[in-house]
Amino acid sequence: MAQVAITIRGRQYQIACDDGQEAHLARLGRYLDERAADLIAATGSISEPLLLVMVGLVVADELADAAAEIEALTAETRQGASDAGLASAIDTVTARVEEVAARLEAT
Repeated sequence: MAQVAITIRGRQYQIACDDGQEAHLARLGRYLDERAADLIAATGSISEPLLLVMVGLVVADELADAAAEIEALTAETRQGASDAGLASAIDTVTARVEEVAARLEAT
């Protein structure tokens, strides 16, 4: 197991992670530190426990927004696949109708 030092509001925390995940965990730490700085800039000085709760809520809100966007894109993709399948079926039927029409004209 690897150890990563992340800094949030000037306090350093040693966090264990799987080998190879150090850079990812460091990015996450910087992200949390940025969110904390944004909240402090917007609200002024607040207690560490309240800051922790607020940062958690901000990140949870961002996650919920991302999940909703993924769900919408998935629905669009499914609809697009359905539309593509329908278009293919229409093309097949059109080709069959044209075949029948050609045979009728030949007789």
